[in-house]
Amino acid sequence: MTAKLIDHFGRRIEYVRLSVTDRCNLRCFYCLPKGYKTFEEPGNWLTFDEIERVIRAFAELGVNRVRLTGGEPLLRKGLPRLAGTLSALPGIEDLSLSTNATLLERHAADLRRAGISRINVSLDSLKPERFARITGGRLEPVLAGLMAAKDAGLAPIKINMLALKGVNDDEFEAMVRFCLEHGFTLRLIETMPMGNTGRGASRRYLNLQEVKRKLAKTFELIPGVMPGGGPARYVQVKGTDLRIGFIAPISQHFCETCNRVRLTVDGTLYLCLGQEHSVPLRPRLREGISDAGLKAALTEALALKPERHEFREKPYQVIRLMSMTGG
Repeated sequence: MTAKLIDHFGRRIEYVRLSVTDRCNLRCFYCLPKGYKTFEEPGNWLTFDEIERVIRAFAELGVNRVRLTGGEPLLRKGLPRLAGTLSALPGIEDLSLSTNATLLERHAADLRRAGISRINVSLDSLKPERFARITGGRLEPVLAGLMAAKDAGLAPIKINMLALKGVNDDEFEAMVRFCLEHGFTLRLIETMPMGNTGRGASRRYLNLQEVKRKLAKTFELIPGVMPGGGPARYVQVKGTDLRIGFIAPISQHFCETCNRVRLTVDGTLYLCLGQEHSVPLRPRLREGISDAGLKAALTEALALKPERHEFREKPYQVIRLMSMTGG
């Protein structure tokens, strides 16, 4: 019988969000400060072989979902090769990718062949000038990447839109129509106080319950469901296949159903996005830890997983940037 990872609060851990780089080619104001260059040195990155060892150990403990994240994961050379290795591991049933899509046009077909089944794309605006102000980048390659992903057969394609008061709060209806046109899923996300940039963005916080009420005036929303291991709560636009997910860590925290942990590019295992509890795995891997020892370390790490985050109560608690942890 396969061992299971179950924390002290009875939650089964079956989902790993794996950051393959902390680097990004965009500078979204809520994530990375402009001019930021304090990235992890490549010598400290987990190698593909080390990543495979850790994910294999997780899979043997009952994890069946892995999401490749960053930073921007497509900046990591050879990512389709890693995806192929991970998708072939016994027990891994779902391999997905979070990306800003700027490099997706050239990689979409290779990723699909390698075993990536679905993707999440960060897209906060459909207006080129506004997109540039938010990200420092160009909208055109993102849209081209989305169309390439669609053509490659990646599905579902989920659009992640951060709800920002006074920045993009006039575009929610337009984004719904964009997703309706292209068969994408839309997920709206509340801002989180991650590092100084995230705390600054929290001044733009929008309660997603208000956003849902606003959308309901234009679209007939009915209860909806969506397969996947994430925290979104879905509604569906009646008469269509469009599902809209709401990820609301502040107004409706989802900690009681948290099924995930995060592994950073340098091999640090974080047990909660909103806490600093962590276990460094890279030193143990490079000291020659056995497979049994590695699985024991993963099991023991769950003792550090808290019952819930404290974004509202302690907004200054998390000092690391989102790009350091992985999406």
